[in-house]
Amino acid sequence: MLKGAFSIWNRDMLVLRRSIFSEFLAVIASPLTFYLAFGFGLRGYIANVEGVSYPVFMAPGLITMTAVTAAFDESAWSMWFHRKVQRTIEAYRVTPITVYDIVVGKIISGFTQGALKGLTVAVVIFLLTSFPFKIGYLAAYLTFIVFGSMIFSCLGTVCGTVLDKPETIGKVQAVIIMPLIFMSGIFFPVSSYPAAARPYVMALPTTALFEGARRALLAGTVDLAYLVLLAGTAVIAFAVAVVVFNRKIEE
Repeated sequence: MLKGAFSIWNRDMLVLRRSIFSEFLAVIASPLTFYLAFGFGLRGYIANVEGVSYPVFMAPGLITMTAVTAAFDESAWSMWFHRKVQRTIEAYRVTPITVYDIVVGKIISGFTQGALKGLTVAVVIFLLTSFPFKIGYLAAYLTFIVFGSMIFSCLGTVCGTVLDKPETIGKVQAVIIMPLIFMSGIFFPVSSYPAAARPYVMALPTTALFEGARRALLAGTVDLAYLVLLAGTAVIAFAVAVVVFNRKIEE
């Protein structure tokens, strides 16, 4: 069971090894720029946020952002490249590999790359600042990262499956993915929103991801409402990815 999925995952990891340095350098550049520019540049102008300094408040969000956007990028571009350029997906169809194997394999690949790149950013941030990291809080934090990476991997798989033009994937990232991430409290607490807008923001799965992950990493607490919302969204995203890919491959 899932032997085909792990074969796909293993292939993607071999490809990653060939360009691992440039891949990681490109991925950590953006969150570290945000951290240095806002975390260090504005900390003298911003008082503590929710009981912690501003750089510490930002750090969990930037690490989480790195993990989930890497998961989306890997799934979307890998699926598109294998479908439109290398025709690897067509090759899979003449093997015992099933549709579920392909989708699960891409999701695991996206999660693995997201976790590795998020960990790299975390190590750099922890070295740059006196982040109050406690090893006992890591399990709770990773629970949110697992569900978040699964959701973004599924979204990437859907985009890489249905979008034929690569520039369209970039537009989806710019118009949908990044606004959803930035609206979810990376740089400011969700309580800053007007009261009328707050319920809508709180209902976003990305808010459950970033707020829940921050509380888990800084305080070791797990908000069950956030976790249930994330888990439910992950299940729905997986079902949608399987259905969309299955229909596309039958065309």
